[in-house]
Amino acid sequence: MLKPRLLVIVGIILAAAASRVIPHPFNFTPVAAIALFGGARFGDKRLSFVVPLVSMLLSDLVIGVHSGMPIVYGCFALTVCVGFWLRKTNSVGRIAGAALGSSVLFFVVTNFAVCARGSLYAKNIGGLVTSYVAALPFFQNTVLGDLFYTAVLFGGFAWAERRFHALSDAQQS
Repeated sequence: MLKPRLLVIVGIILAAAASRVIPHPFNFTPVAAIALFGGARFGDKRLSFVVPLVSMLLSDLVIGVHSGMPIVYGCFALTVCVGFWLRKTNSVGRIAGAALGSSVLFFVVTNFAVCARGSLYAKNIGGLVTSYVAALPFFQNTVLGDLFYTAVLFGGFAWAERRFHALSDAQQS
């Protein structure tokens, strides 16, 4: 029989991933929050990767697939690893720091890939700088979305754990 904690965590991640298909500002998405939350709250590290990545893939099949998906999914997997660092904490500062770090990771890696793989920018330092500068307006929404959804996922689950004791990690051991 599946444990209530596991079912709730999976449900939260699937709901957050489904929110990607509703209209929203560019880059204001739950993607990093899903990865952080999965890494932090699943007891099984395999599930920490599988559930968030599959939920992302399902929403991408609705939104649309693109050639940059391996890079995006790689960032997503690295963000799950950042979530491992949050496993034993509910510290707002550490969780917010991890969300901001995930935003920066995604920004740096994906824009480097756009410059390196595409034809939009020169393949030199100037082209890389131009790529990062052009992406700055999107970075603001990435940070805001990551912070918002991280607060919703972690805060909502912390509230649920206090309200419903069957969800606490101690009850599942």
